[in-house]
Amino acid sequence: MHRTRRRPTHPGAILREDILPASAVTLTELAERLGVSRRTISEIVHEHRPVTIDMAHRLSRAFGNSPEFWLRLQQAVDVWEALEENRDEYARIRPLPSAGPAGATTREPATRV
Repeated sequence: MHRTRRRPTHPGAILREDILPASAVTLTELAERLGVSRRTISEIVHEHRPVTIDMAHRLSRAFGNSPEFWLRLQQAVDVWEALEENRDEYARIRPLPSAGPAGATTREPATRV
């Protein structure tokens, strides 16, 4: 299993450090434009709240990128955090004997007669 020592960058950090300064928009202005509370935006940029699917759509419309951009950033954080929090428990899980690589099957495909 690939292990990343450093936590991936939270999408809120990208907003706070790169996108908001470049767009010269305040948290309040962004919240109004997105139709959400200032607190919601503040919690995202301070990395206390994840970017949801709904928020990803809102951000992508405001900044001209895709929802998938925001969701990939969030997913990287979520996967890393889950592994860090549950590493010992995951280590105790043993693969099933018939389990191969993801998507692989050990059964022969059915033949048509």
